[in-house]
Amino acid sequence: MPRLRVLAVALLTAIGGLCVSPAYGADPQSYRVDMASTGNSTMNATLKATSDLITLRSSAPVGPFGLIGRARSDLERLKTVLESYGYYQSYVGITIDDLPLDDPKLGEELTAKSKGDDARVKITFSIGELYHLRKIDIDGEIPAAVSGSLGLKTGEPAVAADVLAAGERLQSALEDEGYAFAKVDPPVAHEDPPNRVLDVSFHVVAGALVKIGAIRIRGLKRMHERFVRKRLLVHTGEQYGASKIEKARKDLLGLGVFTSVTVQIGEKADSAGQVPLTFRVRERLLHAVTLNAAYSTDLGGSSGVTWTHRDLTGIADQLTLSASVLNLGGTASTGIGYDVSAKYLLPEFGHRDQTLQLAVQAINQSLQAYDQKAVTFGATLTRKLSSIWTASVGLTAEVERIEQEGYFGQTCPATGCAPLTYPPEEVVSGPICTADSCTQEVFTTNLLTSHYTLVAVPFSLLYNTTGLSSPIEDATHGIRASLSETPTLSIGTKNARFFITQGSISFYFDLHGLGLGQDPGRSVIALRALAGLAQGASQYSLPPDQRFYAGGSGTIRGYRYQSVGPRFPDNNPIGGTAINAGTLEYRQRIGQSLGFAVFLDGGQVSQNVNPLDSTLRFGAGAGARYYTPIGPIRLDFGVPINKIPGGDAFEIYIGLGQSF
Repeated sequence: MPRLRVLAVALLTAIGGLCVSPAYGADPQSYRVDMASTGNSTMNATLKATSDLITLRSSAPVGPFGLIGRARSDLERLKTVLESYGYYQSYVGITIDDLPLDDPKLGEELTAKSKGDDARVKITFSIGELYHLRKIDIDGEIPAAVSGSLGLKTGEPAVAADVLAAGERLQSALEDEGYAFAKVDPPVAHEDPPNRVLDVSFHVVAGALVKIGAIRIRGLKRMHERFVRKRLLVHTGEQYGASKIEKARKDLLGLGVFTSVTVQIGEKADSAGQVPLTFRVRERLLHAVTLNAAYSTDLGGSSGVTWTHRDLTGIADQLTLSASVLNLGGTASTGIGYDVSAKYLLPEFGHRDQTLQLAVQAINQSLQAYDQKAVTFGATLTRKLSSIWTASVGLTAEVERIEQEGYFGQTCPATGCAPLTYPPEEVVSGPICTADSCTQEVFTTNLLTSHYTLVAVPFSLLYNTTGLSSPIEDATHGIRASLSETPTLSIGTKNARFFITQGSISFYFDLHGLGLGQDPGRSVIALRALAGLAQGASQYSLPPDQRFYAGGSGTIRGYRYQSVGPRFPDNNPIGGTAINAGTLEYRQRIGQSLGFAVFLDGGQVSQNVNPLDSTLRFGAGAGARYYTPIGPIRLDFGVPINKIPGGDAFEIYIGLGQSF
């Protein structure tokens, strides 16, 4: 006779795994579990997660008879898992020391064991034939627009999770179409054992079509209600839609001033067919102070503090002040520096999803490549074009003083040659020329001081399908890409007009989608490619801080910061006008908070527009990860594959967030 099953109960039992209270004896019985494979990795993982014999083995010791009781409980539990995957004629067998659980000698066998003598538990399966869906019925009247939302087809495997998900899709589709009080009961399945099929029925009550009524906002303290209402994506009189309301909730949460935003829907519609909504918000603390620190063997240590005022005038405008100490030691630095900045962020500036940022920054750093003191002023307008596209345009002005080594030109035997110098104010004695007969370059290791005023108009376009807004968060799928163009006017030691083009793209592949990872997001292949080109000015016409450099945690790990590319005779970096680099990295999580990564980086910097006119450098290494709620803490160890003369043998990097 066909059995009547409620698939929801089967699935919840399989996933939840009801715990049986362990029976404790004077001497707990230790045991080992050998669970056979079903041939389905996903089903194997669910079986292991459901089995009390496995999950409670270490955390809840039991006596001999408690072990027998735990095994008997697992029989029904594991059988339910197999049925939830569509195997309704399956069999689960459990033995202890090769004795079945109903063997009267089993208790005596276990109590006679000495301490430390593990019992051997074996779990075997006979899964039988997979059931399929035969009939799929909807009991009740539904609008034609949602008739295909179930997504189930006759002949598909009768997997409980898929059937339950179909009911949830139908419920969501009805709510999105304006049926706020629609009800879809848990599916009921009729089993036909001889034919290995299930007939599934969904009972549905659509209810009345409603619109959004009065909208109330509760919990505001400092935020202006007028600003919040202007930000809302739903309005009174519009057709009710669950997804639309959820999008509005997430949008308010994205302002960064609320710790939580919930929506309460009225219990029934009014006489006009409208249902009221109440948005309940909880504002975050007004001020926040964060500390940061990082270390690498090339740049040394850094530490800083950031103070944020999250809501300056009641419209979610933010003021952020930060100060950091830089280059505390390190092989690529020659002195301690600082980075001080202030930023003001004004949301909804002139247009929805458009933000104005005003910033001022002062930086002082002493590197092998150059010494820099600079003050930068900038304004940036950022528009969120869609959920994945963002564009920005800005205007920046920078006043800086830079000291760097320099070339003076070449000497030759001729007399009366025109001077060729860098910078032009510096002239050495003796004939200097550029004729073919020149025999020797004139170079000085003395730092040459240059002053620049830079005015730039940067444009950028960002593409992001990872679902994450912060680069610190650990991306496990999707693409991040950026393209920027920065026309710049340089006034100073060397006047120049130039354009800097930069692009980067990162891919994140979750191996779970290929059946290679047990759980989503735990085994990831990350790929990155980046390129840059400076046009309109020669290598020495570009201010040193505007040139391209490679090496360090941001490009090619294993090489000292800025060390890859053209170099002076003493091996200090010059910088170039073109760069290209790439990274291949495998990331694996272990347990709840730990993980590791292995990587291969490569790239080069050249002194002209030909990106191949230089030596391609490769670095490789491995690292450890400790995952926190705000992002992974990273420890990487990198070595250069083709070492630069005078370079370091390895580099160590410690920081917050993945390398890209």
